[in-house]
Amino acid sequence: MRLLIACFLLVLGGAAHAQIQVREPWSRETPPGAKIGVGFMEIRNQGAAAERVLSASTPLAGRVEMHVTRREGDVVRMRQVQSFDIAALSRIELRPGGSHLMLVDLVRPLKKGERVPLTLRLERAGEINVELEVRALFSREAPGRATTPGRP
Repeated sequence: MRLLIACFLLVLGGAAHAQIQVREPWSRETPPGAKIGVGFMEIRNQGAAAERVLSASTPLAGRVEMHVTRREGDVVRMRQVQSFDIAALSRIELRPGGSHLMLVDLVRPLKKGERVPLTLRLERAGEINVELEVRALFSREAPGRATTPGRP
């Protein structure tokens, strides 16, 4: 019976993982000595249930924070959040000037052309590994490539 339950949970977890698609993960190069980087991407939830990004991590930063940017009148404010919610059959965009990942306490500068490994932890789908493509410092656009969860 335990084996049957374990198999059922494994299938459910795999199904949830398959419902999430990460598109165009990227970052910007950082100047020498910079301790903060950013992460951008689109996360699509193609499933019938809501999903939540709980955290992210990379070996190139001490921690990864999730941030939202909001305009309040003439002032733009950035604040840390505990999660990003993704409704069923919808998507969220992490982009310049909006919601994004903040890579804090970088162990070294990020260089244009390199790939930064990043693990997203989702409430239902579990861990999804992607690679952020590092673009020029002043880039505002994504590189235009989709990735499949687990295979950047």
